[in-house]
Amino acid sequence: MEKNEVNKKGVEKQLAELRDEIDAIDLDIVDSLGKRKKVVDNIVAVKRKHQLPIYHPAREEDLISDRRGRAIQKDINPDYAEELFRTILRYSRTEQASKMARKAVKPEATILIVGGKGSMGQYFRHWFEETGYHVRILNRDDWAEIETLALKIDLALIAVPIESTNSIISKLGPYLPQDCILADITSIKESPLEAMLKAHQGPVVGFHPLFGPSTSTLDKQIIVVTPGRNPDACQWLLDQLSAWGSIILNSTAKEHDEMMGIVQTLRHFATFAFGQFLHRKQINLQRTLEFSSPIYRLELGMVGRLFAQDPSLYAEIIFASPDRLRLLKEYLGSIQKNMDMIEKGEKERFQIEFNNIAKWFGPFGEQAMRESSFLIDKLIERF
Repeated sequence: MEKNEVNKKGVEKQLAELRDEIDAIDLDIVDSLGKRKKVVDNIVAVKRKHQLPIYHPAREEDLISDRRGRAIQKDINPDYAEELFRTILRYSRTEQASKMARKAVKPEATILIVGGKGSMGQYFRHWFEETGYHVRILNRDDWAEIETLALKIDLALIAVPIESTNSIISKLGPYLPQDCILADITSIKESPLEAMLKAHQGPVVGFHPLFGPSTSTLDKQIIVVTPGRNPDACQWLLDQLSAWGSIILNSTAKEHDEMMGIVQTLRHFATFAFGQFLHRKQINLQRTLEFSSPIYRLELGMVGRLFAQDPSLYAEIIFASPDRLRLLKEYLGSIQKNMDMIEKGEKERFQIEFNNIAKWFGPFGEQAMRESSFLIDKLIERF
């Protein structure tokens, strides 16, 4: 037998032995995941018994930081370790949400969804019915039956367009049982909350789900809660939302509306304006993608995402209130000032302004780089 053949067989044998070791390690990993799942099942039992939220942000971030540190000690890329454990955590949360969602916090409660044939009304109808609640629907053609529909209900949830919300609340109020919770899911909060407090003397709470009806899971989905009246009586509803996996963010109605002006109105309008400009210029989108960096593809994807959805949803958000109109005027005024700087060719002024803003962003800049880099890497993997 020639020397090269001997060496080749020796290498193949060595590789086979090493691959057997990897297979054994992989089996240990699967076994460990099975053990972890059993512990998660025990955690679910405790959380269900005590109605505790699924998501614990501080613990998850502490865990990720610890695993990154341990990865560095073992000469493993910490980003690789973080991605692995975030995947494990996400599946763990999904598993918990699936099991906890089956239990109603207030069994036998009856819920009336006003606007239950709309997209968000149908969405919440699904979740309540899947959990075992009795759900009734009130739409515009059902008002002749309002006394029957509102009889002995525990929750009236308003899920109608913004422009109809206050009038519907006023119309519904007289038919509600005294101990019934009156809640809404409108994207503005001050005016609807005031209308609910005026129309109903029982428990009142405002909600704003920061997601749309296409969301397949409530895992880590944020729902803003604006207290109105008798929070103790409303607590079972908040507990149910937490049991489904949602993150409850408490806020005053005033703060909510101010934040949504920035988070939704300003952002959606800027996206609309960019898409509108591309349309008016008749830009060849596919050709731009051939020249694009991954970050441009990501940004254009967010623009395309907006125009793939229902325009009435965004019209409601942008045209919701005079405060939002004033904010957009300020934004357009700021852009005009920048045009003055550009027309004068003031590059030094631009750089000074840039550095001042970067300083104001502070540590968030590094966080943004890390998070956006993660998204870009995922986009590269796909395309």
